[in-house]
Amino acid sequence: MHAVGLATMAYYYFDFRDVKKQDRYGLLSSLLSQLSAESDSCYEVLTKLYTDNAGGTRKPTRSALLECLKDMLSSPGQGKIFLMVDAIDECPNFSGTPSAREEVLELIEELVELDLSNLHICATSRPEIDIRAVLEPLTSLKFSLHDEIGQKEDILDYIKSVVRSDRRMRKWKEEDQDLVIDTLSDKSNGM
Repeated sequence: MHAVGLATMAYYYFDFRDVKKQDRYGLLSSLLSQLSAESDSCYEVLTKLYTDNAGGTRKPTRSALLECLKDMLSSPGQGKIFLMVDAIDECPNFSGTPSAREEVLELIEELVELDLSNLHICATSRPEIDIRAVLEPLTSLKFSLHDEIGQKEDILDYIKSVVRSDRRMRKWKEEDQDLVIDTLSDKSNGM
């Protein structure tokens, strides 16, 4: 979370290694915490949520967290807010109806539909079909790093450096090293 002039930015990364960072509840909790740390009006909204949940002895519901976030985002006099939601594809897309990923996408959709002029959302993901189907109609600007020449060159450079510097692979014949480099770079698909 960073305040820049009159702008505030909150960042959240969905992490496949941490179950607590793979769902809507984790995203909402983090955004609320970050926003309240940078704004007195947001802090007051969070304090009310704390009080409403028996001084923090009860875990707030997802709907209570969402209402709290909406209140923070629409607080009078609130400057520009930038929400960075990174690696949505790391949310599981199975088990449960709706899945954790569907709930996160629904949340982003709800935030966009608030149509707040001060709210800017940047969402990143691998180009999964279900994610694209939800996010593309909501976007005013989109681009794919998978299709960028620079991205592919960086991946190729990285693969070459690993293959050429690995102690075991340096002993391989050059054509075997080249085969590994070509195969990995062809199958990297921008990742």
